[in-house]
Amino acid sequence: QVQLVESGGGLVQPGGSLRLACVASGSIFSASALGWYRQAPGKQRELVAGISVGSSTNYADSVKGRFTISRDNAKKTVYLQMNSLKPEDTAVYYCNLRAGIIEHWGQGTQVTVSS
Repeated sequence: QVQLVESGGGLVQPGGSLRLACVASGSIFSASALGWYRQAPGKQRELVAGISVGSSTNYADSVKGRFTISRDNAKKTVYLQMNSLKPEDTAVYYCNLRAGIIEHWGQGTQVTVSS
């Protein structure tokens, strides 16, 4: 059984930074693709950033150059470093793990960018 627990969300001013972390339980972390998604009120959940088993990364156009996804297999943790935050980045951020047909989601962490 895999559980994902996110942390690091909060309230930040425009231009500020946050680092989200997602810690996984279970034994499939290193063999899993990982991603961060977000969902703003009234909008569909969207992919923010993904990282493959081999640590190749991909980003939504809206966050390229501002966000960085990384993984630490020894700690079973995936991170999302968010810089130059904008009000439009406000959303609940979810961690996602996929290994073959297995997929798991975290409970989400709120990020609010406001002055």
